[in-house]
Amino acid sequence: MQSTDSPTLPEPTDATQDSAAAAIHEDRLWYDNGWTARVIKNEDDDGWAVEMFKDGETEPALVGPWTMGRDKKNPKPLDQAAFNTLVKTATEVLQRHAQQAHAALHKRLTVFALERQWEIRLDITPDEYEPFATLSAIDDEGEEVARVRVRPDFRLTNAGAAGWIAGGFPRLGRDED
Repeated sequence: MQSTDSPTLPEPTDATQDSAAAAIHEDRLWYDNGWTARVIKNEDDDGWAVEMFKDGETEPALVGPWTMGRDKKNPKPLDQAAFNTLVKTATEVLQRHAQQAHAALHKRLTVFALERQWEIRLDITPDEYEPFATLSAIDDEGEEVARVRVRPDFRLTNAGAAGWIAGGFPRLGRDED
């Protein structure tokens, strides 16, 4: 989405470690407290957008439409209130993304089997070369009773977990070592 009208992001330097000294407050570029807001021209030339970057990230955490100025040609200048709102929104987006990523890698369910309540956990370890998952059973007293390594695409269901418990916790869908 970058065009020649877009301000350039500040380069990370030792000086940017002190955010007060490195703060930039321009009409189309604000840098402060580890965040950069940059107003850019939309690719389709339908107006303006704003990008929010967290320090050290190459992709924006948030991209959204930006308001036109009074002349209906140029963007409205950034200000402190708008920047604070953008930081809050971008932070919430990153938090939701982290929560979704965690939920995809760590699944839990509660099942009743052998006249007890069990918590079954599936923890996926993503790895570029050898991803795997660990399936574990915790009894109603909080003790881990079983732990087996399973394929990272193992499907955790209530029926499958109950069968695993009733069968004495055998190895399931395990990759050959």
